[in-house]
Amino acid sequence: MPAQPAPRRYETSIDRVGLAIGAGGLMGGAIGVLLMVFAGTHNVGALLGALLIGSVMTALSITALAAIPWALLHASGRRGPLAAAALGAVIGFVLFLGGQTYGYGLFTMPAMDARTLLYRWASGFLTSLIMAAMAAGVAVAMWRVAYRKVG
Repeated sequence: MPAQPAPRRYETSIDRVGLAIGAGGLMGGAIGVLLMVFAGTHNVGALLGALLIGSVMTALSITALAAIPWALLHASGRRGPLAAAALGAVIGFVLFLGGQTYGYGLFTMPAMDARTLLYRWASGFLTSLIMAAMAAGVAVAMWRVAYRKVG
């Protein structure tokens, strides 16, 4: 029987984690700028302000929402890019779907009939899938900055 290769091990350090959060924040700010450009904003000052504010808010959001789940994944040995992508996708999906459906219907929403509500949820679901894919991409980029293969 051929010997199986040893499983890949990934390690990180606190400085690499900080760089990864900064990279994720910058990517989130850049996504915000792209959305503004697609919406028709071409004022350079507004775009630079959006990049700055978006980067800071994204870095804070990543830290607040993903730090504990990722620490648990790290401690359990699930440190690969697939774990990062899955966590980013789940957080992105849940966050954006809640934002588009008035907190999953928990907050006051405008009066609408059942068909309109169904379309709102369907639109929110599909749009959140796109945002989940972008969040997974950001998470994998952050993983690449934070982790190095050992052995």
